[in-house]
Amino acid sequence: MRVAIAGAGAVGRSIARELLENGHEVLLIDASPRAIKVDSVPRAEWLLADACEISSLDDAALDRCDVVVAATGDDKVNLVVALLAKTEYGVPRVVARVNHPGNEWLYNESWGVDVAVSTPRLLSALVEEAVSVGDLVRLMTFGHSEASLVELTMPSDAPLAGQQVGSIEWPADAALVAILREGRVLVPQSQDPLQPGDELFFVTTEDVEEELERLFTAK
Repeated sequence: MRVAIAGAGAVGRSIARELLENGHEVLLIDASPRAIKVDSVPRAEWLLADACEISSLDDAALDRCDVVVAATGDDKVNLVVALLAKTEYGVPRVVARVNHPGNEWLYNESWGVDVAVSTPRLLSALVEEAVSVGDLVRLMTFGHSEASLVELTMPSDAPLAGQQVGSIEWPADAALVAILREGRVLVPQSQDPLQPGDELFFVTTEDVEEELERLFTAK
């Protein structure tokens, strides 16, 4: 997979290292000469250019990218990069960093954003996830599809404890995608029983979140 990252600051470089370790091709783009630190990520391609300029994105061959990550510290830049990547180059997947929570409402399909990553929201969600049992915690929203990744830790008195995944009638538009149990990630199988303390991860829509949460509430 080929990934272009706009913004070669600490965030962009960290993302690049992780992707390279996973065997992907990475191009880092930044308009500041001070950000071009080739030695910090030597296996990546580097481009000194303004990612908001069509000519720069032509040089980056954005049409050959599978994913674009807009990871600069400026929300205006990230939105422009996302919009150009989606509308001018047809990039299949666009991920954008939200720097200021007040701008999060802009990060949607209209601006070409498939996934918006807000550090403050993610951190607060992780705090909630760490202390909440039986409550649904929204971890991330996929703007393109209006779906969310949510997490719920099963309480000891949950009515579904001991039931097999395949025997449960989940709400429409809710899919159980992973179970975290005793430090292991499990891909749910129909015959797997749910256990108290399981961390359950669902992809769902906002309108069925309450219905999903009620399934785990003791009657």
